[in-house]
Amino acid sequence: MSLQIETDVPLRALNTFGVDVMARRLVRVRSARDVRLVVDHPELGRAPKFILGGGSNLLLTRDVDPVVVKVEISGLRVLEDDARSTLIEVGAGEPWHGVVEWALDQGHAGLENLARIPGTAGAAPVQNIGAYGLELSDRLESVDVVDFVTGRSATLPAAHCRLGYRDSVFKRELAGKSVITSIRLRLPKPWTPVTGYADVERWLQRQNLTDPSPREVFDAVCAIRRSKLPDPATVGNVGSFFKNPVVNRTIRNEILEEHPDIVSYPLEDGTYKLAAAWMIAACGWKGQSLGRAGVHEQQALVLVNRGGANGADILNLAQAVQDSVEQKFGLRLEPEPVIV
Repeated sequence: MSLQIETDVPLRALNTFGVDVMARRLVRVRSARDVRLVVDHPELGRAPKFILGGGSNLLLTRDVDPVVVKVEISGLRVLEDDARSTLIEVGAGEPWHGVVEWALDQGHAGLENLARIPGTAGAAPVQNIGAYGLELSDRLESVDVVDFVTGRSATLPAAHCRLGYRDSVFKRELAGKSVITSIRLRLPKPWTPVTGYADVERWLQRQNLTDPSPREVFDAVCAIRRSKLPDPATVGNVGSFFKNPVVNRTIRNEILEEHPDIVSYPLEDGTYKLAAAWMIAACGWKGQSLGRAGVHEQQALVLVNRGGANGADILNLAQAVQDSVEQKFGLRLEPEPVIV
């Protein structure tokens, strides 16, 4: 079986911002063997690679010259299931929300707080996705990767992935050097609901659910995300565009003196996470536009394509927001998505 190399491929439908750029060459991989065929290919093997999953954490500002490796590896199966935990294996190309739904349908709870996060399973460790009190690092057991230089497969334990706040080894040392082909998730038993996040707690209280089931937590998260975040199918976006800044107590207290209403959350290591959405709104950006790009009306962390925006339009808006926040609070917000 040989690879099919597509040339001059429009990427508008393959990135959730809906930015209209081209890939000079694109190859779709549906197995680890396909990745090794890319490595061994006389033309593609030594060329720079750009890995593309669901395109939901990506801002494209120009046409893509590296070979676009579109990951479409499927597969969902239970590897272990006993009284202490369930271990599931997921192909890297599986849509993430579908993984959460599948696990629940199979009776395996533990991922429900991560419902409705766009993108694919293979991208989840790259970004260490997280929401409503849970991060992928709480559930990740290991990942399978293929090295783009040697073509060798390897299994990396979660500890070797160096997962941090929206960060991992795949965004740093291994960026563009290897591709994730599958991941394994360990769901602990007995299941304990994660409901400490304020929005989830309030939603469950309104429904009079004091002892929620996994499905009810899932429903809560889905409802909250639908109410706050635009659907990329109708409004181009990548979800939260900026990370919440993490600062030490001294900086947090200095900001509090000048801005006593700022929202912050204490972390276990003694630092504080500041609410970037609050800071952006305090700068007057919520609901505003700059050209064809805008800040969402319901969630100031979300930048949107209001129609026909290119990558430069969105990047200009992002930089204007960063400048405003830095001028007002002395902190420069860091983007979440990969910017190309």
